[in-house]
Amino acid sequence: MTCAVRESGGGWWCAGVRWPGEVPELGWSRGGRRRVSVLAYGAGLGFRAVGERHCVGARGNVCPLGAVVPGRSTGGRCAECARLDRAHSVAADTMADDPRTYRVYLAWFGPGLVKVGITGEERGAARLREQGAVAFSWLGRGPLMAARRTEEVLRAALGVPDRIPYARKRVERGHLPDTDERAAEVAELYARAAALEGRGWPESLERLPLEVVDQVGIFGLGRVPEAESGPEPVPLPVSAPVRAVRELVDGGVVAGRLVAAAGPDLHLAVTGGGVVVLDTRLITGWDLAAESGSDVRVPLIDIGGGGVQGGLF
Repeated sequence: MTCAVRESGGGWWCAGVRWPGEVPELGWSRGGRRRVSVLAYGAGLGFRAVGERHCVGARGNVCPLGAVVPGRSTGGRCAECARLDRAHSVAADTMADDPRTYRVYLAWFGPGLVKVGITGEERGAARLREQGAVAFSWLGRGPLMAARRTEEVLRAALGVPDRIPYARKRVERGHLPDTDERAAEVAELYARAAALEGRGWPESLERLPLEVVDQVGIFGLGRVPEAESGPEPVPLPVSAPVRAVRELVDGGVVAGRLVAAAGPDLHLAVTGGGVVVLDTRLITGWDLAAESGSDVRVPLIDIGGGGVQGGLF
């Protein structure tokens, strides 16, 4: 698949990966227009960054300054728009009178890598897919402040965080244990959390039964995709991702075959073999043009924390 076709008078800005269902999509904006590209594993994906990267604005509004933002920023917003966006988020605790129902969840990203969080019930599991949770279970449902209070109680009592850096998720994603082991760790955390009911657990939060949802299949992790080679498809050698795009630059090209996606990350099998991770939060705010090939280097960095290295897409 080739995306972000450039039209006369300007290109399309990428809004990053969205997970409205079990299939990832790339959102695009151009002025007040919006488009979506549905992503398919095994399909080609390629684009070229043009010009400068600009602030994506806040809460659906265009940045009034048209500010230029750094290429390595995963937020893609200037300081003022970032402040406005944060001020109206659930995490800011400025919506105490929100009448909607919220859910508390337990998310698993790798051995020993678990977190607790909340999301609006009407969103379903979209938030878990957006974060790249490999497995999860709902824990409870209720009013916003009860859900927030439960989240705080669990963090303090169980010693689990409410955030996990994406860099850590990427490292663990390439070395996942089997399904039973993943489910067992989620179940163990659920049992510890349920034991706190009546001890700081808000009465207005209804506990939900344990039901571990595994998302490895949705993300395409562990697949061996096929590539066309002659009349019969042959396995495409794909190992665990070991490199990640550090930033885009004017004229920089990203191109490869999409083999997996988790959260904002796209896993691309690139020319010459190997898999590179593209965090789509790094491409928001760029004017992107369609690209079928690649001869421009983009900065890459070892996922495991090693030195920076160059690489051709």
